[in-house]
Amino acid sequence: MVRISDIDLIKELEKNSRIPFTELAKKFKVSEAAIRKRIKKLLKNGTIKFSLDINYKKLGYYYTAIIGIDVLPEHFLKVIEMLKEDKEVKELYSSSGDHMLLVKVVFKTSDELNGFVKKLEKNKMITKVCPAIIVERLK
Repeated sequence: MVRISDIDLIKELEKNSRIPFTELAKKFKVSEAAIRKRIKKLLKNGTIKFSLDINYKKLGYYYTAIIGIDVLPEHFLKVIEMLKEDKEVKELYSSSGDHMLLVKVVFKTSDELNGFVKKLEKNKMITKVCPAIIVERLK
């Protein structure tokens, strides 16, 4: 019986997450059921999840930014919850780097982006807001 590692399977899914299970089965010389079972296990235990990689420019959203945010420590969790609920926030990360939080946002206009940044700057729980507009995705 051929043993397929989770890492090898994940590498193939990283290349093309829409690859048919039958093709994966041929590549790894196992049954389609074995592939299906392995992927189901990886999804269930949280090792992998599937998501969309959206080209926002094609939808008219020309301004993508990563915003570094610093927060008063006593309000850290409250700001996280606030940002999680904000429909403008596409991704939210805690960080050990230059900023406590990193937020990815997309907007149709620079005015919308500026308005969002100003809203953050006015928040008394937030001490610093550092936007960086994404010019081009390279990888």
